[in-house]
Amino acid sequence: MSPRPAEEISGIFDDMLLHARELLAVRSPLDAELIVSEILGSWYGHRSGSRDVEELVGESLLEYAAQRGTPASLALLAGVAGLGTPRQAAMAERDALRLIDEGVARPSWADRVGQVQPEECYVSRDVYGDQDSVICTYTYAGSERHALVAVVDNNLGGRWDVRCESGLVRDAWVTSKVDRLLEHCRGEAAGELTEFAELDAAQARAMLEPALALTVSLADAPVSDTFASYHAFLRSRVRALPPGGRRPPSPAYSADRRATLAARFLASREAEELSDLSAAGKCVDRVIDYGCTRDFGRPLRISPVKCEMFLLDWLPRKIFLTPPEQEAMPHVLAAWVRWAGRRTGLPETGIRATLDAVWDATHRFGEAYRDPVTFGLDRSLVEKLLPDGDLEALPRRAFALPFLTGSLASLDPSDPADRRELLSFEHPGATEAELDGYERLAVRLWRGDPPGLWETAQHLLDQGAERHLLVHRLMLLVVAHDEDPRALSTALRDLRADGL
Repeated sequence: MSPRPAEEISGIFDDMLLHARELLAVRSPLDAELIVSEILGSWYGHRSGSRDVEELVGESLLEYAAQRGTPASLALLAGVAGLGTPRQAAMAERDALRLIDEGVARPSWADRVGQVQPEECYVSRDVYGDQDSVICTYTYAGSERHALVAVVDNNLGGRWDVRCESGLVRDAWVTSKVDRLLEHCRGEAAGELTEFAELDAAQARAMLEPALALTVSLADAPVSDTFASYHAFLRSRVRALPPGGRRPPSPAYSADRRATLAARFLASREAEELSDLSAAGKCVDRVIDYGCTRDFGRPLRISPVKCEMFLLDWLPRKIFLTPPEQEAMPHVLAAWVRWAGRRTGLPETGIRATLDAVWDATHRFGEAYRDPVTFGLDRSLVEKLLPDGDLEALPRRAFALPFLTGSLASLDPSDPADRRELLSFEHPGATEAELDGYERLAVRLWRGDPPGLWETAQHLLDQGAERHLLVHRLMLLVVAHDEDPRALSTALRDLRADGL
């Protein structure tokens, strides 16, 4: 963020303190905490360097409020002492005590803010496993009972390409009508597709804490429009839950276990009508890999949302499929839905809904999936550059080894000897030491390690850099910092900034 003039900052803080005057009119600590949370959330999601702007601005606001020394300032400080980050809370408590000693009137709720005791916790979830709504109830020493509802989205890995061990908190809200909320949840659970159960409070914290941390860590987390207003409140209520709970570990799927799972599926009655078993085998491997790497080790979990994301988002962006595999994929996925649904005990209603989603997405899959051959590349070349099917690797590998044509077309770029021959052709006057450096660069680009290497190359190409000069400069950086990932990242960042 660019720095703002001091007058503008003062004006923003004056507006926030004007908002804080509402704290003087409320009597309930719950109402006060919600107002403070809304104020603290005004800058949620912005970053400055390595720190959240919400945190930085919050600290500056506290200093400004302490200087003003008004009753509204004291009310804001008292609220932040209960809801802020540890650093904000310490600052706010120190300055609040000073203002009280100076005779500034404090609000009646000040002694109770943040002083909540957790009661029961529950989880309401769909049978697909797409979403968990964690419900935690609290009181202030037995009064003002209220419930926090935090919605955890478990489709994060497939949708945002994040490898993680938890979902993401997508929404949160508060209600004082606790009994009506619980009655509604129990009523929903009477159907086939929703479950509702009591949850140990420590286990609730074990679910929410990593999910909230993940949400905050993502620059563009897809949260609701109101999430920012509840963020500080949610953070404080999670801290109020007892520690010690553990999330169930994600199942481990070795290569052998994945292969066994695929073989059992292909031998099942659900797979009997798949005509091209070779293509089906490749497709089911993709289905299993997606569940293991992008869905917390749950290849057997099926849902309409998960299947749509797999067909319409992940495959088109990430995976190279041959024409037979493109044709077979929707049919293999439908057979997998029937097979996995039967194995996991998903209600028939859920299986049918998921199959409907697969067939609805099939036509759009044909439109969404862009075969690299349509980019003007020869299929045999694409297959050599993508032996692992990693579609996103195609541009960087084509940049690293662009001479797979003519008499060199028979070479395999993933084979070290053939790769050396390709590099020798590209750099005919290079010494063996220089060829070693070019090979290190080619291998790193092939693997995408580190990601900043290809990002730097793309940036400089967009700036008009000539490829052969760029390759040479990148090679020198890789050789100089091959054993120091941090130094290599710094050098690449400097190169992006300074250019060739």
